[in-house]
Amino acid sequence: MSDTRDASVILRRMDTVFELITRACFLLAGTALVVMTTIFGWLVFGRYVLNDTPTWVEQVSLLLVMVIAFFGAAAGVHQNTHLSVAIFRQIVPDRVRTAFVVVTDTLMAAFGALMFWYGSELTIFKWKTLIPLIQWSEGLRSLPLTIAGALIFLFSTGHLIRLILGRDERKDSIE
Repeated sequence: MSDTRDASVILRRMDTVFELITRACFLLAGTALVVMTTIFGWLVFGRYVLNDTPTWVEQVSLLLVMVIAFFGAAAGVHQNTHLSVAIFRQIVPDRVRTAFVVVTDTLMAAFGALMFWYGSELTIFKWKTLIPLIQWSEGLRSLPLTIAGALIFLFSTGHLIRLILGRDERKDSIE
């Protein structure tokens, strides 16, 4: 009885932390989307009204796209809304489905770990180089990859923990 209660407490705490991280990812990605939309508005205004195109917009937008894509993907892994092919899992018996889910979560965790590892190396390697036009560190381009890789590893490992404890409540959908 105590082991079950301890597992429930750990899972609740894990879920609370993961939800906070996921909300931060969505907030960051959403803010980046709003900023990118705003600076593209400035680009159009500058080009057609002021006849002076702001050249920094493209470089900043590329950074923002990295934030939007990678933090959105990490949050999607936690919420099980990332791109996946669920049809195979839905047509097999539950036992095989569970094996597919374990393999998928394990591969996602490994992929996240590789993203983190190689993203870290790339970020460190490029940190002293500056992005043309904005003079910010080139390492900022790969920093979202690195952080999202760690989050994907964390969230996938959390899914595996839930599977091991028999508390996985995810459902597949083809929507």
